[in-house]
Amino acid sequence: MAEFGPAINGVEDPDELEAILAAEEGGENRDNVKTLIESRIEKVTEDAGETGEIDPGELSTAELGNALQGIDDEERLQEVLDAEEAGEDRRAAVNLIQNRIDSVQEEEAPDEIEVVPPEEKHPELDHPTADKQYVKAIENGDYRDMWVYCETQAGELIDVSKEMLGKARDLMDTYNDDYDADERVVAVLIGSDVEQHVDDVIAYGADVVIYHEDDRLERFQHKPYTELFCDMARWGGDPTAEEGPNEADWREYDEPRYTVFPATNNGRDLSALVQGELDSGLASDCSDLYIEEAMISNPAKTGRPGTKKEFERVLHMKRPDFSGFEYSTILCLDNPTREFHPQGASVIPGSFDLPEPDHDREGEVIEHDLDLEADWLRVSVTDHDRLDEGVDLTGHDVVVAMGRGIGDDPTEGMELGLELANAFEDAGLGVSRGIVTGSYEFAGHVERYTAEERQIGETGQVVEPDLYIAAGISGAVQHKVGMDESETVIAVNTDPDARIRDFSDFFVEGDLFEVLPELTAALESGELDIGAVAADGGATDD
Repeated sequence: MAEFGPAINGVEDPDELEAILAAEEGGENRDNVKTLIESRIEKVTEDAGETGEIDPGELSTAELGNALQGIDDEERLQEVLDAEEAGEDRRAAVNLIQNRIDSVQEEEAPDEIEVVPPEEKHPELDHPTADKQYVKAIENGDYRDMWVYCETQAGELIDVSKEMLGKARDLMDTYNDDYDADERVVAVLIGSDVEQHVDDVIAYGADVVIYHEDDRLERFQHKPYTELFCDMARWGGDPTAEEGPNEADWREYDEPRYTVFPATNNGRDLSALVQGELDSGLASDCSDLYIEEAMISNPAKTGRPGTKKEFERVLHMKRPDFSGFEYSTILCLDNPTREFHPQGASVIPGSFDLPEPDHDREGEVIEHDLDLEADWLRVSVTDHDRLDEGVDLTGHDVVVAMGRGIGDDPTEGMELGLELANAFEDAGLGVSRGIVTGSYEFAGHVERYTAEERQIGETGQVVEPDLYIAAGISGAVQHKVGMDESETVIAVNTDPDARIRDFSDFFVEGDLFEVLPELTAALESGELDIGAVAADGGATDD
């Protein structure tokens, strides 16, 4: 009997229960067992059908308890409670009904997460942003458009600005189709003599151009550039914080939906400062962007444990993670108590194709007007020298890249790489970040080939040669970003499980100090037709 009770409670089919009852009646015919089965049949039948009206006066306390388990409607339970209190008013029955009401209410409203401001939770810490007077649109804000900061250097619009405009154009065209919307690409220009670039940024994909021109902004300065961008984004609401944003003729929203910056030295600085001032987040050094929904179960975002929430129109920002060997997708999502907009990203130069300009495109041009405060311009450049132009590896047919594998003899390793590069008609010599940041000691002329200007990867140059030879490079994602579009990749590494093997066309398991001299000799003697190797582009190992 002790085993039969739990077993019978697991049966949900009334027909199966009737068959068990018939078997018991035809067998031992135990009264206590039949009562247990009949009670289970009654319970399952009530759950399966409509419970109908319950008259508590016709039910025992035990029967009432069973009947209540099938009711999840708080109003119906309240009617049963009213009927009991107006009738027999049994204390045990009233408690049963009230407990069921409490249970239903708890199911409908799980405990909310208590949100305590950081300055209250940790008063002993310094909170420099706790006294910010201006936090706009933290609840029910209106956000639209994708804003692109278009950087200029030495008076020229740099390529990554054009690349971002092309990507933004593609993203917002798809966005408008998917959401039946009419949102725009907004280009931002700040500096000296930037009006000359207005037509170009429209040709590369902008619908609207906002520019601020001032001779004092010839060179990038953190404070004025940040204040100007944020003032554009809020349109007058900052930095004074005395009033909310003034309405702008060309837009009817609080802040941008998305902001995109170049992951250059200046762009990295500006993006972090702007997103912080706008009380939002930033995914830096991204290599891809796309917009779609995201289903999230994190209670910090949903507001309740154990629940899921779908966020719409989310900018998915793909970047190498901290391991160096995988990509992570970063999302900037609202919290239940505040909103995080704009959703911001900085983009690695070369991540997107350089679009063809359409000089027939038309767009709206807005000149931004704001008096620069003297305190914003505390740095004055009195004189400057222009450095010689850095090394450009992007135009070579062949690129030889050296990595940490040179460690046994750094100078000799770089010499071997240089000799191999010189064996080609058009080749450049690059290095991985491990060479730039490592503590290697180099002797002689090879040291100049190890400078940061020759770095290939996420924070260096992005190359697309016909042939890429990676010697002693493990294949971290940060490096892969800089050479992934190469036509043919040959890797030389002593580690047969090196990550670079996964994205190489040819993998040579061996020591670069032995392999590179043989490769150079074969090229110089004509024994190896490297053009045929590049054309073959197979995925076999040598």
